[in-house]
Amino acid sequence: MSGPLVSGSCSGPEEVSELKSPLSSRFREPLTHARFQELFGGAEEAELPAEPCLPWLCRLLRRRRACGFCSGPGAWRVLLARVPPLRWLPQYRWRAWLLGDAVAGVTVGVVHVPQGMAFALLTSVPPVFGLYTSFFPVLIYSLLGTGRHLSTGTFAVLSLMTGSVVERLVPEPLARNLSGVEREQLEARRVGAAAAVAFGSGALMLAMFALQLGVLSTFLSEPVVKALTSGAALHVLVSQLPSLLGLSLPRQIGCFSLFKTLAAVLTALARSSPAELTISALSLALLVPVKELNVRFRDRLPTPIPGEVVMVLLATVLCFASSLDTRYNVQVVGLLPGGFPQPLFPTLDELPRILADALPIALVTFAVSTSLASIYADKYSYTIDPNQELLAHGVSNLVSSLFSCFPNSATLATTSLLVDAGGNTQLAGLFSCIVVLSVLLWLGPFFYYLPKAVLACINISSMRQMFFQMQELPQLWHISRVDFAVWMVTWVAVVTLNVDLGLAVGVVVSMMTVVCRTQRVQCLALGLAEGTELYRPLRESHKLLQVPGLCILSYPTPLYFATRGQFRHTLEWHLGFGERSKVRVLVREEWPSGIGSSLQSWVVCLIKVSLDDREGDLPVNRRGVWVLLPSPILGAEPVRVMILDFSGISFADAAGAREVVQLTRRCQDAGICLLLAQCNALVLETLTRAGLLDRITPEQLFVSVQDAAAHALERLKPTGPKICTVWV
Repeated sequence: MSGPLVSGSCSGPEEVSELKSPLSSRFREPLTHARFQELFGGAEEAELPAEPCLPWLCRLLRRRRACGFCSGPGAWRVLLARVPPLRWLPQYRWRAWLLGDAVAGVTVGVVHVPQGMAFALLTSVPPVFGLYTSFFPVLIYSLLGTGRHLSTGTFAVLSLMTGSVVERLVPEPLARNLSGVEREQLEARRVGAAAAVAFGSGALMLAMFALQLGVLSTFLSEPVVKALTSGAALHVLVSQLPSLLGLSLPRQIGCFSLFKTLAAVLTALARSSPAELTISALSLALLVPVKELNVRFRDRLPTPIPGEVVMVLLATVLCFASSLDTRYNVQVVGLLPGGFPQPLFPTLDELPRILADALPIALVTFAVSTSLASIYADKYSYTIDPNQELLAHGVSNLVSSLFSCFPNSATLATTSLLVDAGGNTQLAGLFSCIVVLSVLLWLGPFFYYLPKAVLACINISSMRQMFFQMQELPQLWHISRVDFAVWMVTWVAVVTLNVDLGLAVGVVVSMMTVVCRTQRVQCLALGLAEGTELYRPLRESHKLLQVPGLCILSYPTPLYFATRGQFRHTLEWHLGFGERSKVRVLVREEWPSGIGSSLQSWVVCLIKVSLDDREGDLPVNRRGVWVLLPSPILGAEPVRVMILDFSGISFADAAGAREVVQLTRRCQDAGICLLLAQCNALVLETLTRAGLLDRITPEQLFVSVQDAAAHALERLKPTGPKICTVWV
């Protein structure tokens, strides 16, 4: 290898022969890529033919026809894949699982009732539509979803995002003194806007399913999702302050809405209602300790304590007995209409205006639901299908929008509650639907006197898990500071700007960190570990065997337009092309007395010896100086054979492939033999299309680094190469 890392004191004749033994003890000749294809690859040629330019739809139809897609067995396989109960229901353990699913479903259904009404307030629609959203999506997901322990329904983050869209599309009049008919018309328009958002997000998820874009869930990293939910929890807390204090304030939307709401609350604090403030304080005093008890004694309790249900019942009875709505003007839920709404197609006039808002809602729905389903799938040893999850949530939002439901997804609190209560399969969702259905058909009038302040307290208490996610920040800082930075940037963007803009900022920053990491990787110089046939990076080995004139490099990152510049500069430095061949070293006043075990001290000694033959003195101060020395001063033998280990290059684009072709041309002009090792089929095909085989022969492509090094030793043998030892 070239440069100071490859030179060293040569061993004596006996030591040279002893060190060469691992290289010379070969059981086969070097295996090139062409020879490998001849022996094991059939009739495939080294130069890959160009793929015919067929439309992707034709290729898809041919593949489906070849698989018997239109046959009876093919249709049955598709039906099994798209309707998961057909797979797990025949294997259902009725005696072992039915009781657990029933108890868990009833428990979650009881919690769905107050939470659905509470999250409807976040969406700026009447509370009864939260019950609809807790029924239809749960029923549809039970039939189409693959997450056995997933609980779907209303979700605070989505309700908050949808509420911002509804407030922007259907703002409340400034007068705020509306008659009964005008209030009903305003609520109907808001319900239609929320249903249109659900329809748009469902349509987008179905389009993603048709394009098989389930892999998009990987672009929403864990720091982005957790920072998004933590920042949204703060938005939920601030947005519920007017309801806690009994203030009638317009809802703030857009950027800096959190700070605008805080300013409005502080300004109107003197007008707060003492009665509603007392109800809120008592509700939080009951809900927060109950939540803490459920978490601490999760293993000892047969079922979690339904604190929300107890609070709803107590508050309703107290408000009815004391006539708080008439005596102290406490805002109550009012009459919940019984039965189901008439199916109504959302107005398509609103769709162009809400598509930009429906996209982040669809991404958040898919990201949260898929990540939550994956957690429990790994815990209970089963798999989920991300594309099927797209279908399930897309159909769930699309169909439920016809019944005036707003966007829904998996929920953190009810999913954890379902698992703790003993849920095993999607059958628990059906029992949950039975509970919500009974409220819609018969029990709705009992919630007439429920104070809205209690629903606001339920919203805040349900954010407990999201607030506690910030406790993971010290551990995240210890593991990865880059992920910590992504978390903080996303959280600040969500809190400062808005949920949808914060999500966009988080995704962009997360992707930028990936690009920056690929650009900052170091090209690894390899050497042969003594006594083995393994080539290891110099910085990882203790004693390496080197051959003067041979350079082995491994580039451990994809080769594309963003990394081709670094790839070119790195190889120019090792090959001695242009100004990049100069080496930067630190010259010190006190030179070591001899060659030590440290490579740095060895290089400094070598440079001192080399500088003794030069005329003139270099300026040296107390701390030393940085000097640029051309590599010939170091006495290194020029590189005659270069081996590139492409095992770390997963893909290459056109720009990266052209960079490799230009490198081969420059090596030919400089008389350097270039060998490629461990190049995968996809990268090799791209390089071939870029004209690589016009510059090199198939015999210069090797299956492994060991084979390429053996071939290089054969080329260097006539000059009598000496194996040198470098201690690192």
